[in-house]
Amino acid sequence: MGSEDRPALVYTTFANLEDAKRVGDALVAARLAACVNIFPGMISIFEWKEKRDEANEVAMIIKTRSSLTEAVMAETKRLHPYELPALLVLPTEGGSAEYCNWIVGATEGS
Repeated sequence: MGSEDRPALVYTTFANLEDAKRVGDALVAARLAACVNIFPGMISIFEWKEKRDEANEVAMIIKTRSSLTEAVMAETKRLHPYELPALLVLPTEGGSAEYCNWIVGATEGS
């Protein structure tokens, strides 16, 4: 498996489950992601525009391949309701060959 096909995870957050599902569904439908995992019930504490804040959020991990991370981030940002969405690429090391090959196959033709 070449480095461009190595699995990568993209992490982001949303204000609500509906937005996360909408964006996740669009990424899978466009074959930019093999799968998304959505984790509701997260509490975030942060500073934004010089104000400390706390919010209930929904975390999402987008499973894709390294060569698609820029496209995944661009499409997520385009669809995302936040002014500045969290978008972090988490490279992977190792993993089940069968699962990694599934990610490649599920994102072919994107």
